[in-house]
Amino acid sequence: MPSHQILPITHHHPSPPFSGSNPSSILPTGPASADAMLLKLENDDPTARLLISSSFEDEMASFKPIKPPLLPRASSYTTITSSSSSAAASTTTTAAAATTAKSFYQQRRRRIASEDSLSSLSDGEGRRSLGREVGHAAAETFLLTRLSLKLLRYLGVGYRWITRFLALGCYALLLVPGFFQVGYYYFFSSQIRRSVVYGDKPRNRLDLYLPKNSDGPKPVIAFVTGGAWIIGYKAWGSLLGQQLSERDIIVACIDYRNFPQGTISDMVADASEGISYVCNHIAEYGGDPNRIYLMGQSAGAHIAACTLVEQAIKEAGEGESTSWSVSQIKAYFGLSGGYNLLDLIDHFHSRGLYRSVFLSIMEGEQSLQQFSPEVMVQDPNIKNAVSLLPPIVLFHGTADYSIPSDSSKNFAETLQRLGVKAESILYEGKTHTDLFLQDPMRGGNDKMFEDLLAIIHADDSAALAKDATAPPRRRLVPEFMLKLARSVSPF
Repeated sequence: MPSHQILPITHHHPSPPFSGSNPSSILPTGPASADAMLLKLENDDPTARLLISSSFEDEMASFKPIKPPLLPRASSYTTITSSSSSAAASTTTTAAAATTAKSFYQQRRRRIASEDSLSSLSDGEGRRSLGREVGHAAAETFLLTRLSLKLLRYLGVGYRWITRFLALGCYALLLVPGFFQVGYYYFFSSQIRRSVVYGDKPRNRLDLYLPKNSDGPKPVIAFVTGGAWIIGYKAWGSLLGQQLSERDIIVACIDYRNFPQGTISDMVADASEGISYVCNHIAEYGGDPNRIYLMGQSAGAHIAACTLVEQAIKEAGEGESTSWSVSQIKAYFGLSGGYNLLDLIDHFHSRGLYRSVFLSIMEGEQSLQQFSPEVMVQDPNIKNAVSLLPPIVLFHGTADYSIPSDSSKNFAETLQRLGVKAESILYEGKTHTDLFLQDPMRGGNDKMFEDLLAIIHADDSAALAKDATAPPRRRLVPEFMLKLARSVSPF
């Protein structure tokens, strides 16, 4: 039903001479007053008459205002001296009756209009909300498809890339039951704030996963997703975000420009901007600004580590203006990351990420050292910056063939020699995707997930007790499909 503006009812009458100062004495009274008001409303707004239901007309017909004494109009004005008392009483009674009728009428109009408006708003809002979700999904799918085609044009067609993409297709197909459930949660859960803008560059968006329990400020993880610096996307963190939010932890999955839309400098700049937004605005979403953790997976772990080291160097320098501080990060978690590109470039080439492409992503061979956190922290010129780094915990599977576990082990040992509180936690027989996808989809107990929770909730005895009694996570994918997916995984 179209909405109508509810206008105040006005009456225009010739101004007869009257005694006394009460202007309400000229208002229409009795049954004629309602007719006069309706007539005037119809003259002013022909469509507004639709707001009055038949039941209201029946009520108005049965409404009987108090009638004033029947007094000739002429005598009420000419015999002022002899009838001043009765005239005053008549005026007061008339005004009361008119005011009552007017008030009753206006309240009825507001109630009817409000009910109709709420009904139409509820239906309309539901349709608009569904439309927004469908439109959002379509836009995200279009973006990923366009970037994938652009990447294929850049890489060309080669035997290794064809086999990798075929393997990736089979891998994804086997995990479809889990992806479908996670995707439904991502697009339709009310606990997710999707595509929150954190900067003015392309893809400067982040997703927030909020716990259902809103009692007190929550710990926060700013998460940078992986994707070989090429296919990274914020939605890749939806499974981790869902599971951590169920344990009262807010997760902010930061999107960033991928290659060829941007190079490593752009990725680090975007990650820094996203972390800045989390540090400065997370309290608005129920987060605790004093318990912010930084985390990255695979290429995201490398980008996050580069961002952290670069920020420490800025803070240790003179005159550098920063929008966030390393001191705001309580700890850094790296999951299956690579931190020394000089040692990894040949390995990546053998795995299908060709040297020429990788050097284009990293802005040339001369920049490999600059974007190798393990190498950078050993520079004696930034000793003060290294001392600013927060505790660092690196998780890695020993059967990881995409990025060998020695990458995390060597980086942790280097940091320890430099006085940084750091450790590497290795998981025997786990691959690059086991820790991030297969194990969470398997349900039950997840060792890496439990280790992560133990660190975040170390100072919160109530949260630790809740974790100890939490029910096992449900399985998303049958075991035989997980094993097949593991065997064909291109990662």
